[in-house]
Amino acid sequence: MSITVKDVARKAGVATSTVSRVINDHPSISEDTKKKVRKIMDELGYIPNVAARNLGKQISSALGVVLPPLDSKERIGNPFHLETIETINEAAHQYGMSVAIASAKNFTALSAHVERMHRQKQVDGFILTYSDKDDPIIRYLLAHDIPFTVIGQPYIDDERIVYVDNDNQLLGKQATDYLLAEGHERIIFATNITHENLYFERYFGYQKALMMANLPTLPAATFETPTDYTQFGERLKQEQVTAIVVIDDLFAVRIMQLVNLAGYRVPEDISIISFNNSIFATLIHPYLTSMDIDIPSLGQLATQRLMDQLQQKPQKGSRIVVPHQLIKRESVMKR
Repeated sequence: MSITVKDVARKAGVATSTVSRVINDHPSISEDTKKKVRKIMDELGYIPNVAARNLGKQISSALGVVLPPLDSKERIGNPFHLETIETINEAAHQYGMSVAIASAKNFTALSAHVERMHRQKQVDGFILTYSDKDDPIIRYLLAHDIPFTVIGQPYIDDERIVYVDNDNQLLGKQATDYLLAEGHERIIFATNITHENLYFERYFGYQKALMMANLPTLPAATFETPTDYTQFGERLKQEQVTAIVVIDDLFAVRIMQLVNLAGYRVPEDISIISFNNSIFATLIHPYLTSMDIDIPSLGQLATQRLMDQLQQKPQKGSRIVVPHQLIKRESVMKR
């Protein structure tokens, strides 16, 4: 026999109307009651009839999660995206919402995907998991007054957009400060992304740390063509690099390989620090020293703020900053 709303209400000791309001996350129901009823729903295996529930409400009960263009193996395999999706999905479930993913290899296809999801009412709002200066999607969402949040600092209209972010400039500075404290002075910044805001912010932080230490900053080592990879060893030699700040853990693995191919050892010759504290930080040896950016909080808060918009709750500021933490491991050695 299928479980009904009446079954849930009977076991929870509430009215069937209360169960219905919990299913629709109505603000008139207390959080304690919502948790109690949802627990009973899980125990009984009750699944609301979402299609029927939404028919007269013109909503989809789904959130669209937009990934950046997956135009390289590094981006496709980056654990940040999977961790973010998992966190958003878990948070959405607490609101009785499902998650739909928008992904593509370039912005043209990605924008078309997002527009189709909106026109067909597949989702009620969007969470962008990146901030790119060439992104047409934010402009589309703003122009059509579509609820959305951004993980990262937007390039445009940041006073109008609700976004959740780390202090990436501070992240870059503190990562570089740690290398400076360990005696390094010839430090370079390496990245395989050059359009996203987190690159600019982290690189600015790197520059700030070196300038405050009265040391020269070096142009970022950007990896966009095959030549960038083949010439990296020569640049390490010319610049007499002793430490590298890398944009994220996944690319740090590639940088470690390039350092070894150039005849250097990590960390004996060149130290490496990166960001995200992902699973890759402990899948290689030496283990990566990394800045933990608290991905679960980024996803949870982005979902929460989008739901606040959908429920027309008052917004408490447009920017939410998530704290970070330095995780010291084996890839940095004192000089």
